[in-house]
Amino acid sequence: MSLRHPRAEAWEARLREVLARIDAELERDFGSRLPRHPVRPRHGATSQPESDGLFDVGAAFSAGFGSAGGPGYVVDFRIATLSRVPAALRHEIEDRAIARLRAALPAAFPGRRLEVVRDGDAWKIVGDLGLGRA
Repeated sequence: MSLRHPRAEAWEARLREVLARIDAELERDFGSRLPRHPVRPRHGATSQPESDGLFDVGAAFSAGFGSAGGPGYVVDFRIATLSRVPAALRHEIEDRAIARLRAALPAAFPGRRLEVVRDGDAWKIVGDLGLGRA
């Protein structure tokens, strides 16, 4: 059995909403530029954006042990295709997604000081991740 703090669950639910909007925007902007993996249904065909379409945008908490960035949410941008993705296109997609994430965080988490930073090869959301008084 896993016990999760209700405030942590609410925080992650808001983050999932932000990432789902970014996923939809990437589908709109880039979905026709690459063929999606043949086993994945079209975007919007399932109730979970990570399970359909060309993109899977997600984040997972990392305690940050051994990391220059410390604790935070590691953000992952996956492209579900069997085709080779040109490096320039991959960078364009990632840059657009990061810009949208940076723009969306203040509205989703008002009053929090959050940043999206490079931590090694990964992107990470760091800053005021606290749950307040528990």
